Parts: sequence; C-alpha cells; structure tokens
Amino acid sequence: MKKYFTKSLFKKALQCPVKLYYAGNVEYADMNENDPFLEALTEGGFQVGELAKLYFPEGINIAEHGSKAIEKTKELLKRNNITLFEAAVSYGNFFIRTDILRKQGRSIDLIEVKAKSINSEKFNGFITKHNAVRSSWYQYLIDVAFQKYVLSKAYPEYNITVFLMLADKTVKAEVDGLHQRFRLNKDKNGRTSVTVKDRSDTGRKLLLQLNADKAADMILNAHYSLEGLTLNFGDYVNELAKAYTYGRKINHPIGRQCQDCEFKLPEEEVHNKLSGFRECWKNKAGFTDRDFMEEMIFDLWNLKEKQELIDRGIYFIKDVDEDILAEHKRKKKGLTIDERQKIQIRKVRNKDHTPYLDKKGLKTEMKTWKFPLHFIDFESTMTAIPFNKGRRPYEGIAFQFSHHVVYENGRIEHKGQYLNTARGFFPNYDFLRALKKELENDDGSIFRYAAHENSFLVAIHKQMHEDSSPVPDRTELASFIESITHSNDKSCKIWQGKRDMIDLLEIVKKYYYHPVMKGSNSIKAVLPAVLESEYIQKKYSGPVYGGRGKIKSLNFKDQVWIQRDKDGRIISPYKLLPPLFKGMESNSHSLMADETLADGGAAMTAYARMQFTEIAAAERKRIIKGLLRYCELDTLAMVMIYEYFRSIV
Repeated sequence: MKKYFTKSLFKKALQCPVKLYYAGNVEYADMNENDPFLEALTEGGFQVGELAKLYFPEGINIAEHGSKAIEKTKELLKRNNITLFEAAVSYGNFFIRTDILRKQGRSIDLIEVKAKSINSEKFNGFITKHNAVRSSWYQYLIDVAFQKYVLSKAYPEYNITVFLMLADKTVKAEVDGLHQRFRLNKDKNGRTSVTVKDRSDTGRKLLLQLNADKAADMILNAHYSLEGLTLNFGDYVNELAKAYTYGRKINHPIGRQCQDCEFKLPEEEVHNKLSGFRECWKNKAGFTDRDFMEEMIFDLWNLKEKQELIDRGIYFIKDVDEDILAEHKRKKKGLTIDERQKIQIRKVRNKDHTPYLDKKGLKTEMKTWKFPLHFIDFESTMTAIPFNKGRRPYEGIAFQFSHHVVYENGRIEHKGQYLNTARGFFPNYDFLRALKKELENDDGSIFRYAAHENSFLVAIHKQMHEDSSPVPDRTELASFIESITHSNDKSCKIWQGKRDMIDLLEIVKKYYYHPVMKGSNSIKAVLPAVLESEYIQKKYSGPVYGGRGKIKSLNFKDQVWIQRDKDGRIISPYKLLPPLFKGMESNSHSLMADETLADGGAAMTAYARMQFTEIAAAERKRIIKGLLRYCELDTLAMVMIYEYFRSIV
C-alpha cells in the first residue's frame, strides 16, 4: 500500500517536522489518537460539511476509498461541468480529498468547508493592510494552499481558485430542527459518516463562501526553513513528503512546541510504547531516564519565557533564575503572577512538597462570604448548525447545571440540578428559570470556578435582549442575571450585581498553591491537591456521601471518595466514575486543548451524542446518568476546596 503524504500530516509537520517520523511508526504512542467519531461530535465539522453539500444539489459524492476514489475522480473530471464531493486527488506521493470541487470548463473552484465561525459584518479580509496573511487565519489558509498545490500539480491544465466556506454568525436559521437533519454514524471499520434525514429547503444560507485565493498564493510564494535550508513551498513540502515516505527523521531543534507534543507519554506509561518526546530530548538535550523525573519548565505556571530558557539550555524548574520572571504590578489582594511562580520554583528546588496557603489573606476574604454558600457549575456547548429557527451559528447552549449548598452549621447538600435531554430544544430559558429557582430564596454568596458561568449568563442576557419571540418573564430573568453577574460589554449594557458570583479559581490563584498541581489551576488538578488534607481524607474515607442521614446527593448513594491505588496513592474522584460512554476511556482530554475547555469536553461530546446520533434507549439512559454524576462531582469538588480552606483558616 502506497504511503501517501496527506493534508493532516502536512499540518502536523508545521507544528514540528520531527512528528512525521513518529506518526509513520506504530511503535510510538500518539496521545491524540482519538476516535474520529468522537472528535466529529465535538467539532461539528461533518455536519457542517453535509450542510454545505446541500447548497450544491448537482454534486456527486465520491464514496470510494484509495485508488478507486482517485480513478473515479479522474473519470468524472473529464466532464465539462461537474461538482464533486470528497474528490480524491494524488500527485506523486501526495494525496488530498477536497470538500467541494466545482469544475466549469477549464476552471476549478476548490471549496474547503470549516466548522469555524465568522462575523460577515466585521470581517476584514484574510490579508492585513501591510500585505501579510492574517495570523488568525493562517492555519486555515495554509490548509487550502496545500490542497491548491497538489491539485495544480495533478491537473496543471486548469485554472484553480480556492475558497473557505464558514459559518456566518450574523445569519439566523429560518427552519426549526436543522441540526437534527444530520445524524452521525460509525461503520464497522470505524469510518465516520453523516446520514441526512431531510434534504428539503434549509432556508437562508448559514455558510458563507469567501475567496481565499490571494492569501493562498502568498503562502505558496513564501519561503520556508527546513534543516538550515531556505526552500520554496514546493521544495519544502516535497522534502517533508520524502522524509515521511522513507521514514527519515528530520533534524529539528527542541523548543516550546514540545510542551503539547502528542508523542509525549506520561511517566507511568513509558514502558507500554515508545515516546517520541523522550527520544527527542535524549538526542537534543542529552537527557537520561532520570532527567525525565525532574519537573520541566513546561510545568511552570503562566511562563512566557519558555523558548528563551530552552535556547539557554535551561530545561528544569529548579534551574530557573527568578530574575528572568516578568514582574507584575499588584492590582488586587493575593499573589501576583511572578510571586506565585517563585513559590513554585522554590518548592521544586527545595523538594518541598507542602502546600502554600496565605491564611491571613484567605481569612479576610472568607469573612466577606455570606451563608448559605452556593456552588454552581454549568455544562454548555456551541453548535455550528443551530437547533432552532431564529438562532445563529455558534449561539451558546446551556444544557446542564449542578448546585451544592453549604450551610453555616457545616451541613452540605446537593440541592439541585438541571439537564436538558430533549433533541432540538433550545434550553437556555428553561435552564435560567431552573437556576433562578435554586438561587433566589436567600442572598447567600454564589461560587463558580473560572469565568465560564458569568460569561454564559451574560450571553443568555444578550440572547433575551435580541430575541423577538415571546418570553413572558423576560424582565424577571434579565434582572436575575444582572443580580448575580457582571458585564463590561459597552455594546450592550454594563452592570455589577449585588450577588456577583465569586470565582473560586481566582481565590486559588491568590492564596493557594500545592506542588501536586504542577502549575495547573484546573479544578481537576486542584482537587487531588486538596485530597492530601487529613481533614478531607478523614471526612470522605467512609460512605458518607449520599444516603439517609448523610450528605444529601441526587445521583450517588454511599459513595466513598477517598480510595487508593495499589501504590497507596489517592485516586482522583473523577477516575472513580465510569466513562460517559464507550470510547471515552482514554485520550478524551485531547478533544480540547484548552485546560478550561478540556474539563467540559467529555460532557460536550456526550451531549452531542444524544443530539446527533441514533442511540439505544439504554445507552441514552447511561449517558444521562453519567452527565448528572460528573456535573455533581464538579460542584462537590468546589465544596471540598472550600472545606479544606475553612479547616485551615
């Protein structure tokens, strides 16, 4: 079987060309080796692609694979006018499949469909006023530039123009349930496809086709560096393709790009498969196996100078000179960024595994909190294809919340929850009514973790303001949002609520650090740190959570949260729960690169599965149960963090 160089491999090489060697060798572990079906659920690209096809009813789909697809594409392109979906094109050892290919005489339009949004009213082009490709669009434009290169080499007799087709956030859907027409499937070979349930009128076009040819040509005419050589685009991609085909490892320096390398194995798994990351650092930095046990600068929180340190041969946190850290002015109480970095460096250098906690500052902060304390967590999504008539692409959908309460006497209960399970239903206003009912009975302090909950409530406020459909309690709901949030959006309205939610993440950043967190402030990193507390261990070592006379829970019964592995280490409570569904057992963290998004990535994927796929009633029931349990654990984690702080103060 021929070893083709594809678009996905080219994009991988742009991150780091050494990855081509590891990608071509099955002996190396790939931590991004996700189920494409799950990625499709999260990203929505397949559904957007199918919607785009509906705009070209004359199109012919190339369903074949490999050489059969290439030959069929060649045969159909002999026609004078033809529109093809998934056209297969090869040139030498290059291979691409195009989303939409339109041939009219001697001209070909190559249309790449992306599940990315654009505001057509504010779009200022792909090229800056200084005649450079906009960096924010580069990853999409180099994609189509690569396709144009392969297509022009395979069919040099044609004039080729490339386009990007994107979701326009200014356009409202004119039909209900549009997204429900596109159902994802996975065949026995693991290939993902979409079944279109209804091909009738889709209303006004939600996708906008933009000419990207000039920007693509600028990329094709630029020069690129590889192994000390300056190459034109053609020579550059040919060198990459040859290296991949013949299994040659390209010589490329280590750098900050190594931080997110998908060929980096956790230390406990290095004996299962080869680690490309370890191999690079052994070769380039002279690392020994022992060196990988040290904490590297990649784990130093919020460090901007990583590349500078690597260039100077400084790879470990213990070796970082504190003078290199950028100073930050004190704008609020608590630690500044550089002060927190210094704490982390000193603890690593001194092998100090104890937590840092500013008792005085935290006590002052906690004195302002008013009982009962409310802890809330939202799960949300944004779909490219709207659920309902009158909604725009990528409008926020809040589909779930969990709510814990801590009373002044120390009593804790999982007070309430909400989960929308209906297909094609816009849940935001029902979600908001349920949340209002939970929080309006007292004036106790409300806690969130990170900015997400505030941002989403502000977004719902804006949705209601712009919504022309009847919302009988619009004024009451808007007032409720304004009472517990803040907004700095001058285009809409500025406010600061009397019960503005307290961000527990900011409390952690200002007053607390534990070496177990390794520079991360994600709740899934902070919770294991808090579980080191004797107070928390003693309280949650027994079946106290759920059940009569214990901590009230809506989804658990006699749950023991402090459990240990065979080496005596406390297991993260999140790992005590079963995966939301088959396929999420491993690597689900890489569905979302951003730390705050990754925390909700599994929930987004599970919700998308209920919305976009045909599943059995038993599987649907299992997903619902899983979503409720995961979201409840998120607010319980916040409670545990609070309990730990209270026990210390």
